[in-house]
Amino acid sequence: MVVNDNGSTETAMDFFNKLPEGCIAHVLSLTTPQDACRLSLVASAFRSAADSDAVWEAFLPSDYKEIIARGVSPPPPLTTKDLFFHLADNPLIIDSGTKSFSLEKRSGLKCYMLAARDLTIVWSDSPMYWRFTSLPESRFPEVAELISVCWLEIHGKLSRKMLSENTLYGAYLVFKWTSEAYGMDHQPVEVSCRISGGACKTQTVFLDHTRMRTNNNNNNDRLATRYPAGRRFGILHRNFTSLVRRQFSFAGSSGGGGGEEEEDNRMEGNQQQPPPPQPKVRRDGWSEIKMGEYFSSRRQEEGDDDDDGDLEMSFMEVKGGNWKSGLIVEGIEIRPVQSQSN
Repeated sequence: MVVNDNGSTETAMDFFNKLPEGCIAHVLSLTTPQDACRLSLVASAFRSAADSDAVWEAFLPSDYKEIIARGVSPPPPLTTKDLFFHLADNPLIIDSGTKSFSLEKRSGLKCYMLAARDLTIVWSDSPMYWRFTSLPESRFPEVAELISVCWLEIHGKLSRKMLSENTLYGAYLVFKWTSEAYGMDHQPVEVSCRISGGACKTQTVFLDHTRMRTNNNNNNDRLATRYPAGRRFGILHRNFTSLVRRQFSFAGSSGGGGGEEEEDNRMEGNQQQPPPPQPKVRRDGWSEIKMGEYFSSRRQEEGDDDDDGDLEMSFMEVKGGNWKSGLIVEGIEIRPVQSQSN
């Protein structure tokens, strides 16, 4: 309740209703798309201003017209607000089908996905090891299907200047399996995300950790029938249990005479270590595994070389030596960490 100089009273909504719509629109443009939509439900003055082009023009990236011009199939004629939500819900295929661009709906931050054709995949030029094929459930014209390799190595890169400023991004490998997939359940994979020329911090993940836990015995029986042991477990014939223990120091029998005290120490240390990232099923039906994070800081002044360089991501399983097959790679998505997959 507001008391005027003449003694009359008015509610906060009465006060806002007296403001020019342009003033309210300017205030809304300084918030976020999510806040603007919420405020539009409060009063008719907010609702009208929240639909204005000025508000949604502010929420769109400053270079959105240039990005749309790179589209394989530009979006239909839309109001500025409808264009925002169209780009949030329907990734735009750009750069001759090698990338997609979309917006994070709550914030308007940029999201990209690099198609499999835009990645550097070792041996992908040989049909003996990889093949490019089309899938109706993919946003891209082609995906990469692993036929059979013992050296799995995938790299992607994206210019830092393409990302939104002051934003923590995550990089995610987007993939799925064929029905005849094998060779990845027992293998740790090294992933990383860094700036070109900078320090590289790797982490270890299991690409199919859930399936490994629940179907371990059945998979071992099936693989033992179909594939020789040397091919299944790698050139060095590593035992899976000992491999996991070396990578993550899981508690268990030490096998080296350490006794219960050494085992308890390992268990105590493990409680302080976060578990490795797990694959997750996306809303579009694909799966993803996080490869790393990168904070996109504010742009430097024009001409400052500190803003040059690429964001580089890698996915490698090259130490086990076992043969792998059935992995389908759609691409690598780079999006704000708190956002959901498209």
